[in-house]
Amino acid sequence: MSPATPPGASSAPTLELLVHGVGGATPQEMLGDARTVRVSGDETAAVYRRAGDAGPGAHPQVPRDRPVPEAYVWSNLTSGNSARALWLLLLPFMVVNLAHWMLPSGRGGARTVRLYGVLVRLVALTLTVLLVAAACEVALDLTAWQCAGSAGCSGGKSWLGFLAASHGGWWAQPGRRLVAAALVPAALTALLWYLSNRTWSAYESQQPLGEDARAAGAGEAADPPDAEDGDACRPALGRPGFWYGRRLVARLRAAHTAAGFLTVAAALTVASAAFDRRSSATLLEAVGWLLEATLVVAAGVVVWVVCRRGRTETRLDEELDRAVVTLLPGGALTLLVLSAVYAAWSRPGWRSGGPLPGDRAFGILTLAQLALVVVLAAVAMAMYRGAPHARTALRGLGGPAVALLACALGGVMTGGVAQRVADWLDGPGTPGMGRKSSIPGPPVLLSWQASVIPVLLLLLLLPVAYYALRTLRREGRIARTLMTDYPREKPDTVRTRQIAGVRARAQLTDAAPPFVGIVSLATLLLGGGALAGSWLSDQVPGRAADTAPSFIASATDAAQAVGSWLVGLGFVLFVTLGRRAYRDASARRSVGILWDVGTFWPRAAHPFAPPCYAERAVPDLTWRMFTWTDLTGGRLVISGHSQGSVLAAAAVWQLPARTRRRVALLTYGSPLERLYGRWFPAYFGPGCLEGLHQEVPCWRNLWRATDPIGGWVLRGSDVDRGPLLDPAAYGRTREHPLPDPVLGHSDYQADPAFAEERAALLSRLAATVPRQAPYQAPPRNTPRPPGGEQDPGQAGSARPGSAEDGSGRVTAVREDPPETAD
Repeated sequence: MSPATPPGASSAPTLELLVHGVGGATPQEMLGDARTVRVSGDETAAVYRRAGDAGPGAHPQVPRDRPVPEAYVWSNLTSGNSARALWLLLLPFMVVNLAHWMLPSGRGGARTVRLYGVLVRLVALTLTVLLVAAACEVALDLTAWQCAGSAGCSGGKSWLGFLAASHGGWWAQPGRRLVAAALVPAALTALLWYLSNRTWSAYESQQPLGEDARAAGAGEAADPPDAEDGDACRPALGRPGFWYGRRLVARLRAAHTAAGFLTVAAALTVASAAFDRRSSATLLEAVGWLLEATLVVAAGVVVWVVCRRGRTETRLDEELDRAVVTLLPGGALTLLVLSAVYAAWSRPGWRSGGPLPGDRAFGILTLAQLALVVVLAAVAMAMYRGAPHARTALRGLGGPAVALLACALGGVMTGGVAQRVADWLDGPGTPGMGRKSSIPGPPVLLSWQASVIPVLLLLLLLPVAYYALRTLRREGRIARTLMTDYPREKPDTVRTRQIAGVRARAQLTDAAPPFVGIVSLATLLLGGGALAGSWLSDQVPGRAADTAPSFIASATDAAQAVGSWLVGLGFVLFVTLGRRAYRDASARRSVGILWDVGTFWPRAAHPFAPPCYAERAVPDLTWRMFTWTDLTGGRLVISGHSQGSVLAAAAVWQLPARTRRRVALLTYGSPLERLYGRWFPAYFGPGCLEGLHQEVPCWRNLWRATDPIGGWVLRGSDVDRGPLLDPAAYGRTREHPLPDPVLGHSDYQADPAFAEERAALLSRLAATVPRQAPYQAPPRNTPRPPGGEQDPGQAGSARPGSAEDGSGRVTAVREDPPETAD
């Protein structure tokens, strides 16, 4: 299929590198051909061509009258493995990692930026401690301490027989029961370390385009140090070490692993030392004091390691802090073993009763998280005042708001597990209520936190109703003027309402920042109230409200019961979805979509977060563009849809200046400004996108008013074309005998504007790219590359399936009023 217009008069070969978006795509779908071959890459991420474009006759330097299609498929980086469905359980870690990148601006000064990063890393550390503490609560407190120590709870549970105090035996002593149960949280910590280490080797260890490769041009001198892409002048995403976080992730992994082991060791030591102080065992009491002091010192070392070093972006940091990576988790594991020996020491008079000593740790963790978020908000506000912009989400408070939501998610998940396990162990009783209950249950703070969830949901009904009403009113306004976009069509009420409704709902994306702000503020206030109520009453909400008026007491009982089931239901839904995704490939693909946006950013705050696929995808794209243009001297247009446009922009930023002169950028359905520019202004703000346009003048962006994800990139510039008409036909016409669908975020290539803009970009490149020497055909006996893989310089691509049938030019659509800034 020929382009709408000739790509240019230059004899240089042309390549279109296609990058798919959220949800992934197959090479057959992207290239419009059932016969495709892999040019380079592996099963995880690879570059594909049509079989006809990769055959012996498709030499890389043969000039063509159109670009050759080449598809980069990266969907397996996020959704190709069954085990990755379990990443759902790491959602709080991923969310807090996002908060690190939500800097209001890079102009707050080096110390302020560093302080912001330190605070987010500390919040992330508390989430690791919270997760391991929840495992300790379930295994050590509820199971080994409370249930195994109560005849009424352990009587009907044969699997708990060897630990039950009523059965006697060596394991019947409380300390030994705790040691046996400590294997669960210790194994969880080891599993997190293993997953992080495995993905670290596959993602963070991918080499970006180094200085040696940049200097190895085909007959062109390397850019001088003070050239336009010098590291000191480059935007953050263009720095050599931005997509190479190997050193920091290794340090953070060691620190968080040590924190997990120390949490388990503290649970064993505090409970045993509390009994020794009440007994006459002087030696054991001294050992307990010594272990506790050592644990405090070790915790201080962990905090120091987390705060000491941030990311190195201005260079490729190949070093590893081997002493920290090896000694810190190893030392923490040694302390855990010593604590286990200390707890298992014979104490014949020890009996377990009430909650496990140290249950106040959940309150201390919650208080620390709230305090860190408040300080983080103060730092973010100071940074925003230095460079305010109306499009910045929540006026710079996006990072603190998201960090708080990560803490809330962690609390809901840990509280849900503890509540459900306590209910299961206690049978017909209600833990903590003293009514037919055989065990005290989890810490009262978890019950208070569960009780505020129904209150939070009721409060959120107000903004939900407001946005629903506003969307309906906007739909009516759009419907009244819609026919101006289809002046020759006969109005149809149903069709008009359908199109207007899609356009109105698409603008709900712009309402996300204020809604997130409302949720975060309500969470902060209710979370603080739950913490105060638990500490002041030291009882679950139902018991604390016994003396209150009957209406308040009934409402409190209902909130506690409903909240307990809601947190349990939430966790069960996570596990169910994970199991379904493990067995069902289509469900596994859906789970992978959740991470396409959340895991774009490197693991700068939490090492146990799902890995950053961009640390593989961006170097892949950069290497492909650099090597192809260097070997052929040809022109290249990189076409990115949705999340693929973000990868494309990040890859172009990484290119040396001489390569960028040969590259054009075509984005469509792009969230570069609408999502990334608003939530991550230090990396995709207006200044960054304007700088990218200056470095890549050949850039066009297509967008629709019906698209809930993509939008304009640089309003008022020559980059954007849109909003495009969607649907292309209002009713049935001679050219469109069947009703056209409302495409929204999909199938931009079917719009004639796509082929027009691609051809125009290649024509503009033809005027700037130097002509290369005429191509000399190789000898007929020239061997092909080993392994059947094609030469990395082969020419590439035009997207098939573009609507180039001459059905008419796209009419510019009147743009509906955007959401007001929050």
